Amino acid sequence: MASFVTEVLASSGKLEREDLSSKISKMSRKVEDMKEEVCDMMNKRYSDFLPSLQGSEELMVQVDEVSKDMDVLKNCIESEVQQNIHVAVAEYAKVKQQLEKNAIIITMLGHLKEFHNAMEESTKALQEKKYVDAANQLAKAKASVDSLKDWKVSQLPLLGALSSELTVQRENLIYHLGDEWKRLVIWRLPSSKVTAGCSLPEPAGLKSFLKVELNLTHACSKDGELKPPALLRCVLQALAIQGDLQHKIKLFSQVLLKNMLKPLVMYPSLSVRVTEQQSEGTILALQCLEESHEERSTPSQVYSKLLLVLKTLHSHLLDVSIGDKKLSSILGELIWEEISQCIIHECLLYSIPTNSSQLDKYTSVIKETEEFEKSLKEMEYLQGDSTDLLKYARDVNCHFASKKCKDVIVTARKLMTSKMHNTVKITPDSKLRLPKMSAPASEVKVKQETTKEEMTLENSKQLSARSLCLPSCRISESVQQLMELALNTLREAVGSSTQCALQLFFTVRNIFQLFYDVVPTYHKENLLKFPHLAAIQHNNCMYLAHHLLTLGHHFRAQLPHPLSEGVATFVDMVPGFRKLGAQCFLAQVNVQRAELLERLSTAHNFCNLDDEDNYIAASKAVRQVIHQLKQLGTVWQDVLPVSIYCKAMGNLLNTAVTEVIAKIMMLEDISSEDGEHLHTLCQTVIEEGPLVFIPLAEENKNKRYQEEVPLYVKKWSTFKELVIVLRANLQEIVDRWADGKGPLALEFSSSEVKSLIRALFQNTERRAVALTKIK
Repeated sequence: MASFVTEVLASSGKLEREDLSSKISKMSRKVEDMKEEVCDMMNKRYSDFLPSLQGSEELMVQVDEVSKDMDVLKNCIESEVQQNIHVAVAEYAKVKQQLEKNAIIITMLGHLKEFHNAMEESTKALQEKKYVDAANQLAKAKASVDSLKDWKVSQLPLLGALSSELTVQRENLIYHLGDEWKRLVIWRLPSSKVTAGCSLPEPAGLKSFLKVELNLTHACSKDGELKPPALLRCVLQALAIQGDLQHKIKLFSQVLLKNMLKPLVMYPSLSVRVTEQQSEGTILALQCLEESHEERSTPSQVYSKLLLVLKTLHSHLLDVSIGDKKLSSILGELIWEEISQCIIHECLLYSIPTNSSQLDKYTSVIKETEEFEKSLKEMEYLQGDSTDLLKYARDVNCHFASKKCKDVIVTARKLMTSKMHNTVKITPDSKLRLPKMSAPASEVKVKQETTKEEMTLENSKQLSARSLCLPSCRISESVQQLMELALNTLREAVGSSTQCALQLFFTVRNIFQLFYDVVPTYHKENLLKFPHLAAIQHNNCMYLAHHLLTLGHHFRAQLPHPLSEGVATFVDMVPGFRKLGAQCFLAQVNVQRAELLERLSTAHNFCNLDDEDNYIAASKAVRQVIHQLKQLGTVWQDVLPVSIYCKAMGNLLNTAVTEVIAKIMMLEDISSEDGEHLHTLCQTVIEEGPLVFIPLAEENKNKRYQEEVPLYVKKWSTFKELVIVLRANLQEIVDRWADGKGPLALEFSSSEVKSLIRALFQNTERRAVALTKIK
């Protein structure tokens, strides 16, 4: 009995397994047939383009039925395998492999079905202007194609055809969306040539911007199915799904910036006019205000004009959600950096006060900037707490100092490169217009405590009121203006913030350093060519050095720390300016000295003056030297300080006299006629030499300096002794020598006197006796 039951159960299981195998075989054949039919249908539809709507629908129904049969069979097999897993692992593995292959094929067929349905729905939605649905269906179709491509076993030849069809449908959708966008947002721009590499026209100026218009149309479609906001939302969302929205908004932002926002910032006479027309929609047009003649717009004007444009765009175009962001936020990210920099450089930069007293009034600009950014944040153009625009407005103290410093340096450089010969007279009574500074409390207290002590310690001998004063001279008008510029800048520094005061103070130092570097280089040729300018430059440097000694001390107590602790000083620059002035003037003196020596070199060493040509050449050289010195005396008259004038003229006259002495002393034979000619030439120098000393314009005041020639001309006494010797006899020469104690011995050595005697007198006993007395 037991064996019978066992045989029955075994045969039952075997029969059931055989039935499963036969079912799977039939199902596999059915799946393969179905695969061939579906592929054939898809090829006909998307590759051969054969109309087979009814057949494809029947085929889809069959695919669904086969899928259901597969699911039933799969469940049956899985339950059978679980019951007999230890008995038929090998047998069921083969069956399961075949089933998985069939499942892959069914999945691929499902993707083909989804692609087909999505493409059909997309085409239908596009015809009905349901752009979002069309875009979503195309996204589904793309996902189906991507899934088919991911299957390594899939080598379907129609994948290329499906991809091509998907691309065509996508481009068709984008074209329709672009057409709708152009109808909703219409730009009217001035016609001009498009430059290479630029997709936007280049406006030709203010007049061309008057032709700029932006029309945000409210017109519905012909059938009136959609209202403008809904249609706009559909278009924008569909562009976002297709990934083309960013490109559209970027192009829109570029045109908006270039043709509307930036011109409104840059041109104060431009404003925007917003009009609502039933047929055309909202129109934003630029117009010119005839009554505006300002060079730059004020921040409040700029902000109001920009807000009018941005609010209009927000309410009619950009107040649309795209995913988790508003369209206004996307536009703001694209335009904010550029428009904020434009506002800074074309508006805020020029609104910064030029005087520290106006800084308090600038709080209104800061408040206007805050309100401007607050409005932008409310419309979601802007995110974040602080931007470069607001930071720039709040840092007005630093920008004021920077602007002031820049303007000061530019003004200073213009003064330095201006003409130097326009001069003003400086006298010991000339004073700088220094502001009155209140002394710090500590200094006042100390002064009160020491008043009595000072009275008891006061010296009975007082310095002159003009001690340490600058002597009378002429300086360039530009240098006087430069010093006034420095004083005004230091006045601005007093009472300013620490950072501002530091910038302004060191700008003043930079002014003087710039003078030190620029003027000698810029005027180099003229300083060597014109003695007048060299003298003025000398005075300029001494004038600056004189006032730099006390300039820092005057302002130091009123400047903030650390300037008040001794940093505010210009004393370190004084030696440099003195050296600069001295070097410039000495270079000119050396030029004049070289010219004097060159003129004297044409005198043929003053030899053989009995020859008429030689005498004429020597006489001409002497006259030229005197003429040059007189001309220099006239040029430097009333320009140089008297002491410097006398030293310079004395040095040059001494050069000429020394050269004449040297040439005469070199002569080995001087005839009586030669001696007479030499005496005449030298006498001319003695008579006319002092007349070159004319430091003052009043002639009657110059006589004093002409009488003091020996103080300024080192070799003047030597020269006068030489002139006496040229006409003296032997006894007179011996008497002036006076055994080495006479005036001649003070100027010449014994060997030099003997040499002169041998040259002037013939070899006689009297000459020999005279020579023995010169010891």
